[in-house]
Amino acid sequence: MSVSMRDLDPAFQGAGQKAGIEVWRIENFSPTPIPKSSIGKFFTGDSYIVLKTTALKTGALRHDIHYWLGKDTSQDEAGTAAVKTVELDAALGGRAVQYREVQGHETEKFLSYFKPCIIPQEGGVASGFKHVEAEEHVTRLFVCRGKHVVHVKEVAFARSSLTHDDIYILDTKSKIFQFNGSNSSIQERAKALEVVQYIKDTYHDGTCEVATVEDGRLMADADSGEFWGFFGGFAPLPRKTANDEDKTYTSDVKKLFCVEKGQANPVEGDSLKREMLDTSKCYILDCGLEVFVWMGRTTSLDDRKTASGAAEEMIRSSERPQTQMIRIIEGFETVPFRSKFDTWTQVTNTTVSEDGRGRVAALLQRQGVNVRGLMKAAPPKEEIQAFIDCTGNLQVWRVEGQQKILLQAADHSKFYSGDCYVFQYSYPGEEKEEVLIGTWFGKQSVEEERASAVSMASKMVESMKFVPAQARIYEGREPVQFFVIMQSFIVFKGGISSGYKKYIAEKEVDDDTYSENGLALFRIQGTGPENMQAIQVDPVASSLNSSYCYILHKDSSVFTWTGNLATSTDQELVERQLDLIKPNLQTRAQKEGSESEQFWELLGGKTEYSSQKLTKEPESDPHLFSCTFSKEILKVTEIYNFTQDDLMTEDIFIVDCHSEIFVWVGQEVVPKNKLQALTIGEKFIEKDSLLEKLSPEAPIYVIMEGGEPSFFTRFFTSWDSSKSAMHGNSFQRKLKIVKNGGTPVAEKPKRRTPASYGGRASVPDKSQQRSRSMSFSPDRVRVRGRSPAFNALAATFESQNARNLSTPPPVVRKLYPRSVTPDSSKLAPKSSAIASRSALFEQQLKTPPQEPLIPKSLKASPKTPESPAPGSNSNGKEEKKENGKEEKSMSSRIESLTIQEDAKEGVEDEEDLPSYPYERLKTTSPDPVSDIDVTRREAYLSSEEFKEKFGMTKEAFYKLPKWKQNKFKMAVQLF
Repeated sequence: MSVSMRDLDPAFQGAGQKAGIEVWRIENFSPTPIPKSSIGKFFTGDSYIVLKTTALKTGALRHDIHYWLGKDTSQDEAGTAAVKTVELDAALGGRAVQYREVQGHETEKFLSYFKPCIIPQEGGVASGFKHVEAEEHVTRLFVCRGKHVVHVKEVAFARSSLTHDDIYILDTKSKIFQFNGSNSSIQERAKALEVVQYIKDTYHDGTCEVATVEDGRLMADADSGEFWGFFGGFAPLPRKTANDEDKTYTSDVKKLFCVEKGQANPVEGDSLKREMLDTSKCYILDCGLEVFVWMGRTTSLDDRKTASGAAEEMIRSSERPQTQMIRIIEGFETVPFRSKFDTWTQVTNTTVSEDGRGRVAALLQRQGVNVRGLMKAAPPKEEIQAFIDCTGNLQVWRVEGQQKILLQAADHSKFYSGDCYVFQYSYPGEEKEEVLIGTWFGKQSVEEERASAVSMASKMVESMKFVPAQARIYEGREPVQFFVIMQSFIVFKGGISSGYKKYIAEKEVDDDTYSENGLALFRIQGTGPENMQAIQVDPVASSLNSSYCYILHKDSSVFTWTGNLATSTDQELVERQLDLIKPNLQTRAQKEGSESEQFWELLGGKTEYSSQKLTKEPESDPHLFSCTFSKEILKVTEIYNFTQDDLMTEDIFIVDCHSEIFVWVGQEVVPKNKLQALTIGEKFIEKDSLLEKLSPEAPIYVIMEGGEPSFFTRFFTSWDSSKSAMHGNSFQRKLKIVKNGGTPVAEKPKRRTPASYGGRASVPDKSQQRSRSMSFSPDRVRVRGRSPAFNALAATFESQNARNLSTPPPVVRKLYPRSVTPDSSKLAPKSSAIASRSALFEQQLKTPPQEPLIPKSLKASPKTPESPAPGSNSNGKEEKKENGKEEKSMSSRIESLTIQEDAKEGVEDEEDLPSYPYERLKTTSPDPVSDIDVTRREAYLSSEEFKEKFGMTKEAFYKLPKWKQNKFKMAVQLF
């Protein structure tokens, strides 16, 4: 579409450059900007153009244009508004969706801009009317309709206006009454109260009284008597009679017309297909209550204006005042429009529109207009945030048939692709202890165990009175919250459950379950120490990727492979994962392009492999849907520009951000429907209301009202947890807020500490809670290389009733900061554990360490201390006292040992090594030194040159943790 400056009204210059709402009123057939203070005020005799600009996560700006026609506006003004809307779209680059709004029949999207409602005032600019506040208050009666947004209309102040089906607001001088028709819903009554609050604040300065009257209550209370007194006393309400405005126009017939020379000609065809639309023409699709105008990309501005006029005439001649007209541009079709077609193939190249947008912007720039907002913004570089505390208490079970087996702490993050797992994670939330219970399905897991896992997780949630959030996660689709909970996550091939073994036996396929001494290749990925994964892949060269690092092992041979596109963070993660997968073994570093023959032999030969980094489903802008689920049929309604107040406690809602699905369940939802929440999420994915091709394996969360975690509330501009702490249904809660001056009244304690499913207490300490971070911080890392023996001892010392806080004390840090909840019958007494482990550590401390070239952590002792025979009651107190002393002594020994281990992390042998110049030792040297240990290049520097390059002595350097040493070495090209 060619655009010249004469086609663009000067009033639209600079419009749509930033997020927000802009409004123009048609005055003398020209658009005039409305000041911000007057936005939301409409007069019945005027026509308006409303532009809503939304900033998307991609950095682009989306525009929706509405032209609103008052019931008393002239036909000429209405026509001007329609034409000027097309011009505004051209000024914005020809990509906006345009809506025709008629007073009393506005779209929900339009009303959502002006929550809680719009109340048009009489008059208009054409009649010279100027709104002046009346000295005397005029009693008015309004009818309210709508469950999600409210249509407000002033009706005659008479008893005959009242019906049983609707909600009415009587605005008197000293009191506002809300009359609830007996057939109205709780949600409609709650939404109408928002209108009451608006009237109270706007016309009464927030000082008048508020009262509610229930239909059918007769003269039961003083408020009812006062209300009916305004109508001359109580009398039965008449049966509602249908009028023209109440008529509904429905049509299942879809008719397509092609607009040529101002005439709408029918397009013949048995069904609607995308191929029927020509890019050089404009079309009208009549669907009864909706009339769409589709404008081809290459059509002229005059063609688009003509097509809009033909659609206006079609609606006017058929006397359909409720019909909405939506105008869309090729390539930017809305979901409702595309859903009308039997087949729709998106073939439009949107980059053409980008070019058109650029031409318009350049045109305006020559006129001195700031066009920064008209050009597409670059996507912001957003750091991945988990929005969950990473210092909680984790318990993990592996599903075995209809049972679940509790895993030891060291195995919490080691999953098999052929198995299913259930996990429970308790962590400190913003105001109370939060609990997340979830299931993880491996790609090779069997359906029976998946169903068993969901059943067990649901029972755990139900047993805790539906307080915890619930998650359903598939391998390969894990959200960042899951990775942060698991921290060092490893996925092995195969499985160890009986269900998996039975499956591969029946299918007669090879069992590729991971073997510690077998051939295995792991891809290392993640963002840091608290979010890193090792995924076992097929041990072939084609599994490699230049953007990652890998660990390859067979028997005692261990290789690390670094792709040319891998980052320094990736290389640090390899070091950490080595301590978990293959500790205490010498590794051979391989750099892409300089691999050894043995490396390729283990992979079966060198082949082509990818260099493209693996991408996950991106998170899109969130959409909120209200859900009704009956007889296995799910119906959804989108709620636009949503806020927390749109969540009604009687209903179920879904937040869809494409990569994840959140099912929010209100407290007043019946228990039967609460149990179906996960099913509703699955049905929503199948329905795919936004036609976005949702993955059936997308993570699903079930969030209960009152237990909303931060990774859910982040989708709302503001969140007030005290609103869910109120008793009653939506109407009762809103009524308390209105009568309390707009402030929620909490009626139960904010802090709630749910009991753990395993019977453990989960009571966070306030002082410790404040110090916890809600996301990964690069300055707060865990030191790798803690010996498994130490972890076993630390787990034994963990009190069964004490919550393990993994926020490390000064100096002392743990790789596995969380404890497990073992069966109490299998727990050995502390005194036995202390004695046994004490002997073990004393023996280790006396024995001189024999370190390999690359120091690794100590191996765990496989033995478990046996429980001694219980002592007599006579010496119970003495034994308890002795145990206390021994425990204290052992605690000090543990701390001492921990400090030694941290120091030992980087200690190198103090052997006499020859010195070489830095220029020959660095990895890019043209004349490299041979016959040296390439993993310790820095050790061959002279003391003077070492201090010059590293800014410290060798002694100070080797006291640093290994990951930090590597970072320094990479900076000076010695890694």
